[in-house]
This record gives sequence, C-alpha cells and structure tokens, in this order.
Amino acid sequence: MKKIGIIDYGMGNLHSVKNALDFIGADSFVSDNKEELAAADGLILPGVGAFPDAMERLSEAGLDEFIKDYVKTKPLIGICLGMQLLFDKSHEFRQCEGLSLIGGEVVKIEAEGLKVPHMGWNELKLLNPSPITASLKDGDQVYFVHSYMAKVSDPADLVAVTDYGSDVTAIVARGNVYGCQFHPEKSETVGLSILREFWRLVNDNSSCN
Repeated sequence: MKKIGIIDYGMGNLHSVKNALDFIGADSFVSDNKEELAAADGLILPGVGAFPDAMERLSEAGLDEFIKDYVKTKPLIGICLGMQLLFDKSHEFRQCEGLSLIGGEVVKIEAEGLKVPHMGWNELKLLNPSPITASLKDGDQVYFVHSYMAKVSDPADLVAVTDYGSDVTAIVARGNVYGCQFHPEKSETVGLSILREFWRLVNDNSSCN
C-alpha cells in the first residue's frame, strides 16, 4: 500500500492536511523522522509562518538536504509556505536561501490598492499542464492566505496564476516537485481534486522512476 508522508517541522497545518487526505482515502502519516519519511511514496511539505524560521527548522533537523535527495526519485508537493520554500530564496524579513528545487525568489505581494495579506477565494488561470491539475479548469476557485508570492524564473515551471493586482503564482511544478500557494485542504472540491491527483501520482510507479 502506497503512503504519503506529511513532514512535521513545527510550522505546518498538519491536522487539516491529514484530515483532507483521510477524506479522499489516501493513506498518510505525520512524521519528523527522516527514516520514516524516506519510506513514504510521496511527501507533503506544509507550512504556515515566516520563511526564515521554516528554513532554520528544516536545516536544524537535516530535513532540507533530505528533501533535496528525496525528490530525485519520488514526488513532493509544497503547500502555502511549503511551496515558497521550494524556491531559491526569499526576501521575507531578510534574504534567506531556500531549497532551490524550483528557480526563482519569494517577494512581497505586488497588489497596488489591494489589502495584504491576500486572504480569501480567488480564481485560477491555468498556464501549463501538470498531473496535479488534470481535474481543474480555468476559473476554479481556491483559498489563499499569504503576504508573499513566488516569482518563477522559468515560465515552464508556472502551472497556474491568480489575479490579485498582478499575476500571483498559484501552482508550480518541476520534475517530481509540485507546489500550491493556496491551501488545497481548505479549498473544498477543487482542493480535494488536487490532492486526489497527487495521490494518483504517488500510486503511479512511472512517477517514481
């Protein structure tokens, strides 16, 4: 039986993610143990809070290097702050290096005249195909809560954006690495469909070659 590991580094919305996976019938567990996580067939990197604090905790636990090695052969999806951690660096509070799994940087939301943080439901505009968006269509709404956004270096890695004063990165993908700026576990039917597609991806042996 395939399993999804939810990475616990003290800054994630773990129970909501676990509950959503339980709801769609995905076998999952929460752990901060590298050996246990290494045995998982796919990983979720959640995240709520500040980028530098998150990277510090991942580094202290040795999870940063573990994640970089893991995604060479198996899929991982980052959620909210977890997606931002996939990038090269962030400018939240201070410049801080990220996991460098997707090229680009994280900057303050450019939303002239709009409130920051960006909080609430917004429509997705699909740009590039990805396995995790196979069930989505333009205009589907998902739930965002964030003050910083990712700027992607390679347009090919940008799967979807949302309009919040400017195009805000919503979904990214590169190789075995996926990310959602919004919270799929809080995005009702659309969010659950993304988690289902990730679960399907985890169960597809070809995704782990």
